[in-house]
Amino acid sequence: MWLRGDRSGTIKCVDSVTESTEDGSAAPVTERSADLEAVLMGAVDLARAAIVEHSGETVGDYLGATFDDSTAATHRFLANQTGYQGWQWAVVVAAHPGADHATISEVVLVPGPTALLAPTWVPWDERVRPGDLGPGDLLAAPTEDPRLVPGFAATGDPAIDDVAYELGLGRRRLLSQLGRLDAAQRWHDGDFGPGSAMARSTRRTCRDCGFYVPVSGALGLMFGVCANELSADGHVVDAEYGCGAHSDTPAPPGSGSPLYPPYDDGVVEVVESPPPATQDEPPAPAAEDEPPAPSAEDEPPAPIAEDEPPAPSAEDEPPAPSDQQPGDEPDQDPT
Repeated sequence: MWLRGDRSGTIKCVDSVTESTEDGSAAPVTERSADLEAVLMGAVDLARAAIVEHSGETVGDYLGATFDDSTAATHRFLANQTGYQGWQWAVVVAAHPGADHATISEVVLVPGPTALLAPTWVPWDERVRPGDLGPGDLLAAPTEDPRLVPGFAATGDPAIDDVAYELGLGRRRLLSQLGRLDAAQRWHDGDFGPGSAMARSTRRTCRDCGFYVPVSGALGLMFGVCANELSADGHVVDAEYGCGAHSDTPAPPGSGSPLYPPYDDGVVEVVESPPPATQDEPPAPAAEDEPPAPSAEDEPPAPIAEDEPPAPSAEDEPPAPSDQQPGDEPDQDPT
């Protein structure tokens, strides 16, 4: 950010050397004589000398020049200054028509395209974000906080105003109507509102859930606290919020998994497999070598019997002797 004074004495703000007007647009090209242009563009040594006089030997290479209007130009140099890497020196020179030399208007240090800049300034009271408050931290509400009103003023919530008026007691500061609307909008748009992914995945809402405890006061029309420890336990939920742990969610039919029949693993015999042998254990001793049992092929063949005369057959045997004498006839049957 650097400042420039025009001829009328008005201070103008320019964000960088590439923006020569307040709105960031380039200055319109106006008619200027060639002699005046040569005077403005030839003031490079004059501009460099002005930087050396202003800040010592911190000027680097010459980067170029641009016309601001018909009588002024800005010469830019690279800045060789510790802690200002990428910054540039900008020297504004001016000359009137017919002048034979230019004069120095201002010398400023401006950030270049690669300069390291600090983040945008944020006031301290706007830096605290949700979740920053830790144990032991103190965070006071602003004095004129529009979310709070004095305790003696009407809040617009009958549940609070009626009790306070009746008992004559009250807190020093109460939540105003603006504070309630702000909280309601924040809760409605949060993770436990009707627009969350959880609420869009079910058709059931917290309004008719048995775990839904409405808050008191005007906010009870739209919000309550979830008492289901398996869901949004302890969080303020919108009445139109919903989840799968609704009190009216039906139980799955049958037993076991709703997609598969039950499986009885009691009828399965579990057998533990022996642990695998480790490499450190010595191998089991091998059985002593025993001669193999003789097989049928290894037995010697049976000895062949010597030649014996064949046994006589019935034909070769002589006839048996008979008691009949020659000439005797055989006995005949008398009949």
